[in-house]
Amino acid sequence: MLDRWTMPLTHRPLKCIARPLQQVGITPDQVTLTAFLIGISALPLLAFEQYGLALLVIVLNRLGDGLDGALARLSGRTSDAGGFLDIGLDFVFYAAVVLGFALANPAQNALAAALLLFAFIGTGTSFLAFAIAAKQQAIERPHFPNKAFYYLEGLTEGTETIMALVVFCLFPAYFANLATLFAIACLITTATRLWGGYWTLRRPEKP
Repeated sequence: MLDRWTMPLTHRPLKCIARPLQQVGITPDQVTLTAFLIGISALPLLAFEQYGLALLVIVLNRLGDGLDGALARLSGRTSDAGGFLDIGLDFVFYAAVVLGFALANPAQNALAAALLLFAFIGTGTSFLAFAIAAKQQAIERPHFPNKAFYYLEGLTEGTETIMALVVFCLFPAYFANLATLFAIACLITTATRLWGGYWTLRRPEKP
């Protein structure tokens, strides 16, 4: 719900950070991989209940996730390969954070983490499956023209997911309750995406 408003706000500051990276020859894919390696370290940090450090690497990962796109647009290196790498590593990162909380306290968190991972499967597959069909039918994406894939909207998008991960780290004792609530929101997103995506593809809007 929030991405169409938050993304335009981040474009200018990310471009300012990306410009010196471009000048020293750093590529978007290098930023993507570095951000992932930083972010995946949240898994062991969460498992050992180092929630402050985990929050830091999560924020750095999300910064890198926005920075690679800004660098790609600035350098003219946008590509399907880069977009694929970016979204693929994003989903691995999201799942790793949830797994980290399950490992931190299996008795309290494992069931809620499993529910949230189940919900992530729905949001991720509905997003990517629609992107394939939308590409084939050349369906326009007016709100997110710079995205490598068609960005199918829903109740839980990038901004909401980042907020959820931050809240999990700030209030780890309540992870089970918070994750369950977010999982319900993700399941609603899955249902609306499947319904809306199906009918959109039945009646595609040609450019």
